[in-house]
Amino acid sequence: MKLISKLLFFVLFVSALAGAGLYYRKYKSEDKKGQFIVQEIKPHIGDIRLSVNTTGVVKPQNRLEIKPSINGRIEEIYVKEGDQVKEGQIIALMSSTERAALLDAARGQGEKTVAYWKDVYKATSLISPIDGEVIVRAVEPGQTVTSTTAVVVLSDRLIVEAQVDETDIGKVKKGLKSILSLDAYPETKIDGIVDHIAFESTLLNNVNIYMVNIIPAQIPDFFRSGMSATIELVLAQKNDVLLIPATTLTKENGENFVRIKGHLKPLNKKVEIGIQAGDMVEIISGITPDDTVLLTTKKYGQKKQQPASSPFMPYGRRKKSGN
Repeated sequence: MKLISKLLFFVLFVSALAGAGLYYRKYKSEDKKGQFIVQEIKPHIGDIRLSVNTTGVVKPQNRLEIKPSINGRIEEIYVKEGDQVKEGQIIALMSSTERAALLDAARGQGEKTVAYWKDVYKATSLISPIDGEVIVRAVEPGQTVTSTTAVVVLSDRLIVEAQVDETDIGKVKKGLKSILSLDAYPETKIDGIVDHIAFESTLLNNVNIYMVNIIPAQIPDFFRSGMSATIELVLAQKNDVLLIPATTLTKENGENFVRIKGHLKPLNKKVEIGIQAGDMVEIISGITPDDTVLLTTKKYGQKKQQPASSPFMPYGRRKKSGN
């Protein structure tokens, strides 16, 4: 009888171990399921552009203040802001202090006397030394001026001066294409070309900044000196190329690979890449638009928490053996 009891106990014990082992294997298998997500991505044809974005300000490339060589009074001004002037053009007439006093005295004697002295004592002309645009007219006729007074300010042309961080300045070259937009007119995009890169940096907010001059291809009528601008310096650009997300790439021994969908199982394909900008990369060779690229990502989720046991719930606490 004791022998039968021992055999029965042994059989039950082995069955319990087998059941425990089966449960363990099943639990581990279910735990692995759903840990990864596989996305199927089709390469597509599109445009890609690598660029450096920065800010700047509209300013004259050459700002020239026209100041009189003598003290006196402005008699006539022939230009206004926005006018285009030519080199050698008379932009204003002025009288010296002595001529102004003489004309004022002659006015008490009649117009003939005034006309006589105007013909005898000629006015001094202010002449434009360059072809340009009047961007400031600071004085009106009748106003007294000195040799330090800027009567008008000329600009040969308006440019955009961009601020480029020293970490990016090595990528910027003369002749580089740029896209400009003014904060006041954000919807209007203006093409430009890098014309000059400063040889000396400027310290701005503890950062070394290099000033880069950009010449707009066309200057709109609404351009004004001092306007803030947003600039995109185009380092590289290609249109109608094959693109995939950069996250699908893997590197092995310095070469790039992607995982694509095969007939029976996924395949690793070596690819040659071109421009990489943001989250997209250009594929030069290795795959076609007909391939399906696989992107495997780990799935993160919250673990299910087991309810805490309580000694006040039925069977909440297992009694110690022997008690």
